[in-house]
Amino acid sequence: MDENLKELMQELGNAINESLSDSDRIAAAIGDIKRAGYDVFLVLEATIGFNKREEDEDGNTSSSSANPESFEATGKVSWNSQDTKFLKALKISLEEDDR
Repeated sequence: MDENLKELMQELGNAINESLSDSDRIAAAIGDIKRAGYDVFLVLEATIGFNKREEDEDGNTSSSSANPESFEATGKVSWNSQDTKFLKALKISLEEDDR
């Protein structure tokens, strides 16, 4: 990955962290939870994708996906009771799909 993209990605991460840190609404919600007697651990995960645009002979740009990376899942996922409750609250079923 080129250094310029790494710097841009770092800047994006910093901007996201700063916007969360500066959010009065998030601070108020965390404060309410703490006043209710709980410790708060906030972990957010973001997936951000990048495609390099290439210019054709006419100077037009298009996204390049000629050689996309592919990933294959290996192994099994183990769920604890909190994971299960969270997914059920989102109405996500944990039952395997028999396709």
